Amino acid sequence: MPIHDSVLDLIADTPVVRAQRLDAGPCELYFKLESQNPGGSIKDRIGLSMIEAAERRGDIRPGDTLVEGTAGNTGIGLALVAQRKGYRLVLVVPDKMSREKIFNLKAMGAEVVLTRSDVAKGHPEYYQDLAERIARETPGAYFVNQFGNPDNPAAHEHGTAPEILRQMAEAGGLDAVVFGCGSSGTMTGLSRHFAAHAPEVELILADPVGSILAEYINEGTLSDKSASWMVEGIGEDFLPVISDFSRVKKAYAISDQESFLAARELLRSEGILGGSSTGTLLAAALKYCREQTEPKKVLVFVCDTGNKYLSKLYNDYWMLDNGFLEREQHGDLRDLILRPYSQRDTVVLAPGDLLMTAYQRMKLYEISQLPVMDGEHIVGILDESDVLLHVYGDEARFRDPVSTAMVSKLDIMDVKSPIEALLPVFDRGQVAIVVDGERFLGLITRIDLLNWLRRRVQ
Repeated sequence: MPIHDSVLDLIADTPVVRAQRLDAGPCELYFKLESQNPGGSIKDRIGLSMIEAAERRGDIRPGDTLVEGTAGNTGIGLALVAQRKGYRLVLVVPDKMSREKIFNLKAMGAEVVLTRSDVAKGHPEYYQDLAERIARETPGAYFVNQFGNPDNPAAHEHGTAPEILRQMAEAGGLDAVVFGCGSSGTMTGLSRHFAAHAPEVELILADPVGSILAEYINEGTLSDKSASWMVEGIGEDFLPVISDFSRVKKAYAISDQESFLAARELLRSEGILGGSSTGTLLAAALKYCREQTEPKKVLVFVCDTGNKYLSKLYNDYWMLDNGFLEREQHGDLRDLILRPYSQRDTVVLAPGDLLMTAYQRMKLYEISQLPVMDGEHIVGILDESDVLLHVYGDEARFRDPVSTAMVSKLDIMDVKSPIEALLPVFDRGQVAIVVDGERFLGLITRIDLLNWLRRRVQ
């Protein structure tokens, strides 16, 4: 294996893995692991392509400012290249994107501007429009514009597509590719290359429910009304300038829940940690494969790594909060408890634990109150204000036991109490402590009630 001088040398030539345990009907399913690019996604390819093409044209030179609107992965790809080549990078990112992506971008030196994800193209805070305005108002800045930049699909026409055909030739050929569409660069590039070199390969679009693209492909109508979705990086509310849908004959609209559960199943079944859009693509690929009556070889992209979504789709609590996982329903207050004590999901303290331990657990699990348990019995509750008031003025008191700061006069609520009984508890600034007889069941907070109400609306 050669020694490389730069991580940029590691972009592309990603491996292909054949599925072994997923039910693909009569088909053979293959995964193109774009997650193995150094930035963790397929967007590394276009980050390199768009910057180097601009350099060749003389549009930019080291020290210049690059500006782009991105769901995160294009930004990471651009940041890899900008970091290596000496550019300042400003990225406008919708606020629904995972924390991991944002942390990643900032750690690489990019300047991140968060904007609203609930507005459509044409709104001044829409991420692409805002990025274009920032570029226009920044002296000497270059707007990368992945949605209108021909160097985006060129990366796939001349790189990804021939790479796929070369790899799949070893498996006996290729019948279909399942992909998603954000900027549309992957689709357009593949379409152009396959039209000339493999016209028999079917192009299958996987689209989030709420995007306008599946309807456009399947029915030929272009809706001006889109809805929101939580899958990141794919789906659109307009047709990108660089898009070419002419060879796409079939599209599947996949819900957020289907996407997230499919991604989790991919990890359990095949050991492949993919992101949210990978789940969308896999769900669509499995539907396509199971509809076939003849064997086909089908390739699907693992667009990015699931490491960027550990706080979201791979977090059971986030999935439960958003109604994507279901627990057994009881018809009482147990249905609102996010972390049931009986399942050992509740983070607890003992009376003799130090307040420093309590503080560290609050920080680690991002919770503001903890039950204090003596064996199986709840004897107190400790929240961040209790800790603050106890240690303020004498930081050495972090070494005091929890019992010195906890509230031991508890307002206990029976599990059969009506939902509305929670409101006075919250109005007093407290958390609901739910019990069944002598047995502690768990805590209910304001956000737990809000999440429960929202799930009822869904």
